[in-house]
Amino acid sequence: MQHSPMRFETRAVHAGGEPDPATGAIAPPIHLSTTFEHGPAGEPHAAGHIYIRESNPTQSRLEEALAAIEGGEAALSFGSGVGAGAACLQALEPGAHVLFHRDLYYAFRTMAVEYLPRWGMEASFVDMTDLDATEHALRPNTQLVWTESPTNPTMQILDLRAIAALSKGAGALLLVDGTFATPALQRPLELGADVVLHSTTKSLGGHSDVHGGALAFRSRGELMHRAQHNRHILGAVASPFASWMVLRGIRTLACRMERQSATALAVARALEGNPGLRSVHYPGLESDPGHAVAMGQMSAFGAMMSLRVAGGREGAVRAASRVKLFRNATSLGGVESLLEHRRSVESPDSPTPDDLIRVSIGLEHPDDLIEDLVQAVAV
Repeated sequence: MQHSPMRFETRAVHAGGEPDPATGAIAPPIHLSTTFEHGPAGEPHAAGHIYIRESNPTQSRLEEALAAIEGGEAALSFGSGVGAGAACLQALEPGAHVLFHRDLYYAFRTMAVEYLPRWGMEASFVDMTDLDATEHALRPNTQLVWTESPTNPTMQILDLRAIAALSKGAGALLLVDGTFATPALQRPLELGADVVLHSTTKSLGGHSDVHGGALAFRSRGELMHRAQHNRHILGAVASPFASWMVLRGIRTLACRMERQSATALAVARALEGNPGLRSVHYPGLESDPGHAVAMGQMSAFGAMMSLRVAGGREGAVRAASRVKLFRNATSLGGVESLLEHRRSVESPDSPTPDDLIRVSIGLEHPDDLIEDLVQAVAV
């Protein structure tokens, strides 16, 4: 009897989780050693590890799991999501042009504006919800198209299949930051992307207690090998303990995202039309501009939303100060619900709207979260 391919939930539990061959332990071991015995002429041990900055056994298990849950040939783990993104950008050729969606995580916006010119590259921004504008923004030297969907923090939805086709037609690679959706809900490599970026600090770790990043690749091509070399030489590696923590988080990712997505949808529906809000941005709402596209590329709509609060910045900050259950904190994807006035956290010149609160829904009961937000935004 031929077995069908494993479903995502099964892959997430078992990828990188083979019993330890030395002891039979079901929980993966943590190898904290920074160095590994090799031969007198530098011949690596049979396992292939020499020094922690290049590779280590716990990291290898995590990368096996990351590749499996994204459906890629290979993955690389890093000390942070920003470190992962930087290694990918630094893997491009000098003179490269990178096209970014205009709603972009602020650290990568800063990297595009300040650092790419120092590295001999060009950056430009376009509204990728407009496919004609996206096609016209591609250049002969565009090597990489950089997207997020849903975007951070305004929750725009991009048509990843269409953008992948445009990128391929221009001879460019497509990178998708999949941090908000996670591979439990959306797998960009299956939609035509070449690289997926994650801040594993967020939902993959899932408990607000580990810092890391990752790149998952459709194929073991030149970009992957260059990014791996950058990590080795420039040092943006994850510690073995961080790798183990993310690997543990991946095992419960599917059930956490199922629960958090259901709760987020309930919260969004309860808040829609609230007089204390100008709008609720969540792709699960039928009124959301990205709902139809999200229906075609996501299995559920995730734990993130943004609220545009009546009264501008003053109203948004006032609402953030009134919450009792939510915590005002940066980051997202943990078991506890968080929110923040995003522009205050980014920078005074941030393009994020002044009335926007970014919300990360945790594992609490939806009615408790709804009650807290309703009283916080009350006029």
